[in-house]
Amino acid sequence: MTAHPALPHAQPADVGLCPERTQRLMDVLRREVASGRLPGAVAMVARRGQIALFEAVGQQDPGTGTPMKTDSIFRIYSMTKPVVSVAVMMLVERGQLLLSDPVSRWLPEYANQQVATAQGLEPVRNPATVQDLLRHTAGLTYEFLGDSPVQRQYGEVKIASRERTNTEFSQTLAALPLQFQPGTVWAYSRATDVLGRLVEVVSGQGLGAFLQAEIFGPLGMVDTGFAVPPEHHHRIAEPFAHDPDGGVPMKVLEPRQVPAMEGGGGGLMSTAMDYARFLQCLRNRGELDGVRLLGPHTVDYMTADHLGGMPADGTLLPPGHGFGLGFAVRTHLGLSPVPGSVGLYYWGGIAGTTFFIDPSLDMVAMLMIQAPNQRDYYRPLFRDLVYAALL
Repeated sequence: MTAHPALPHAQPADVGLCPERTQRLMDVLRREVASGRLPGAVAMVARRGQIALFEAVGQQDPGTGTPMKTDSIFRIYSMTKPVVSVAVMMLVERGQLLLSDPVSRWLPEYANQQVATAQGLEPVRNPATVQDLLRHTAGLTYEFLGDSPVQRQYGEVKIASRERTNTEFSQTLAALPLQFQPGTVWAYSRATDVLGRLVEVVSGQGLGAFLQAEIFGPLGMVDTGFAVPPEHHHRIAEPFAHDPDGGVPMKVLEPRQVPAMEGGGGGLMSTAMDYARFLQCLRNRGELDGVRLLGPHTVDYMTADHLGGMPADGTLLPPGHGFGLGFAVRTHLGLSPVPGSVGLYYWGGIAGTTFFIDPSLDMVAMLMIQAPNQRDYYRPLFRDLVYAALL
């Protein structure tokens, strides 16, 4: 394993963070570990391109008692989506596709789709575009977000299976009806998995190979991929075997097996430092250590709101937020139950990992945990504590 090109470190006070309140963030995480609700965590806060906090607490594997380390490897689930969204925009910048392209231009299986309604199936009025996939307005859904007829069909075909290739996944999904008319509703969905297949068709490479050659390799993300090689299995972070709140434990991905499907919507494993390099590249508007992935205006465009008040299905998008091309984007200073500046963008993964980038404060923050059923508690808690530490 080659060493990371280091992101520089700084004392909290040198980058405008209160040392005592920064320490309190870690004290609260230690309290959560001691309470038995959180196995362990890695927390990181960087400002002005320098890491002011980077600490591990608790256990990497509660089953064996292995302590958490800053280089532990996490299932990042939907934090895969921003990476794949960047990959798509790299292809756009190279002139290889347009955001206005109908999805069916590249993936013909999505031609002639139909939408499920209470009255039966109706034809698509406006075919979904690449932009619709990026902003989750393509009419698709997620099987675990509800019990509609379409969501039940996703479940019946085992759409979450990692035993299909991306090609087979795309063909299976395309054969199912849509839940919404494209371009009418924001609905979190399997759209980014479709983008993973799109990257393959447009680039002529497998998704994992493209990401390695174009993003992970250039950025020095040495521990990020769709599986963890055997020599690093001892670094995999694990959730509790039994959910501490008495709920049914969520079956998490098995990082030790190489999947047939390289899921663009949720398949990656990574470390805090690897992902921090990706986030700092975004914060720098597309560049890190002389490596430029995207032009600065492309990053600004991705992190602008692309919904314009379009209604959202469900409660995943908080008040005062829109959605860009791969990220939720804050549009109002108030309204949301967590602090943050207008222009902040963020996302997280279903096992609890989360990040946010606040451009106006030049701040990047990330919490890496494997606590699926507690994620809705730890994400706002972390956000509150980070903003409390600002001077």
